[in-house]
Amino acid sequence: MSDLLERLRGRGWRMTAQRRVVAEVLDGDHTHLTADEVHARAVVKLPEISRATVYNTLGELVSLGEIIEVSTDRRAKRYDPNAHRPHQHLVCSRCGAIRDVHPTGNPLATLPDSERFGFTISDVEVTYRGVCPSCAS
Repeated sequence: MSDLLERLRGRGWRMTAQRRVVAEVLDGDHTHLTADEVHARAVVKLPEISRATVYNTLGELVSLGEIIEVSTDRRAKRYDPNAHRPHQHLVCSRCGAIRDVHPTGNPLATLPDSERFGFTISDVEVTYRGVCPSCAS
């Protein structure tokens, strides 16, 4: 069983066939699918699942904090099930592929006090950009 499914069961989330399929589609270390991609894969497993059900389920999972909505550019939002392990993203500037990366060190420590402008900082998001091997060749 996937980590996401285990977490959802642990929360007592009502596991309908549609919700289960969406969670199964999202399972994986580097999965960053759009809602349409989730729907396309879910239909293979459960042909009667509607696009609206997929969008609603993704919205619920984001609200629960079980997945992260990722917007790295002007492309469609993507959904990241790796919501419980701190990480950053590496994005291909050509095709939009996204990979999770786990740099060492504390990115908050690199922002000097003079650049915090009195803010109490609670989180940081770093996006690394480049060209993936597929696009580079």
